Amino acid sequence: MKKKVFPKSLKKGDKIAIISPAGAVDETQLEKGISMIKEKGFEPVLGENLYTKFSNGYNYAGTEKERLQDINWAFNDSGISAIWASRGGYGCQHLIQHIKLTQFLKDPKWYIGYSDNTVIQSFLLKKGFVSIHGQTIKTSSFGVTEESYDLVFDVLKGKAPKYNLQTNQLNRQGNIEGELIGGNLALIYALLGTPYSFDFKDKILFIEDIGENYYALDRMIMSLELAGVFKKIKALVVGGMTNMGDEKENKNYEESFDGFAYQLISERIAKYKFPVVFGFPNGHIKDNRPLIIGGTVKLKIENKVKIEF
Repeated sequence: MKKKVFPKSLKKGDKIAIISPAGAVDETQLEKGISMIKEKGFEPVLGENLYTKFSNGYNYAGTEKERLQDINWAFNDSGISAIWASRGGYGCQHLIQHIKLTQFLKDPKWYIGYSDNTVIQSFLLKKGFVSIHGQTIKTSSFGVTEESYDLVFDVLKGKAPKYNLQTNQLNRQGNIEGELIGGNLALIYALLGTPYSFDFKDKILFIEDIGENYYALDRMIMSLELAGVFKKIKALVVGGMTNMGDEKENKNYEESFDGFAYQLISERIAKYKFPVVFGFPNGHIKDNRPLIIGGTVKLKIENKVKIEF
């Protein structure tokens, strides 16, 4: 397995670029996150189009050209030490064919985000660079724990995450080590068959999602099955499955680890023998703890679950 490149750790005073590569945001939605970056001793630098809005069947944070301008600035400005996405939504797929990494290749930096940002993280991993699948600057309607953000800052400062979890009745035991890939299931699914899809061979796959009807979840899992993904991976980690099923009836965001969604996934992968962890606290959930996409992770799945980078 080719060793992946970890960006250098941040120090006090370093600059963190905040950009909106997908959905539109208002200033009020980012005030708390920007203040937090300052409180931690870093300098937030706002992308020129951070608060731009462009409506074209969806409320994007600017045109494709405007969003691309910001992401290419952030990746290649030598004064920027990390890039933090304001939010997800939809729109990152528009950008990946045109992202430039000229300066980034010489001086890699951390990229932080989740949801639609899975696209950018797959793109970076194709180039050999790890990233942080963690909470965006915008806090969701269901909130974000302080620890979720603190753990992101720990990674930025060079501390690798370690997690101890309660077991889930659907877990499959095993001890395994491998490279972690994945993120939002809808985007993993959307990238299948493209040059930007994750390489699944001998990897540990993480998936999470929000707001999908159960048949849509099944369709995405079936697409992974038909693409041979489950024949290739070494293990599966399942995170938040929030607001799944009939969206009109299932609005309880506390039910972030949807039992039926988990059962559906478990049944689809029943014929495979790889270890499985259900209920990892990452995704569209309040307790959204960071993972390192491209990092080597050790899974110990017994009566308790240990996950260590």
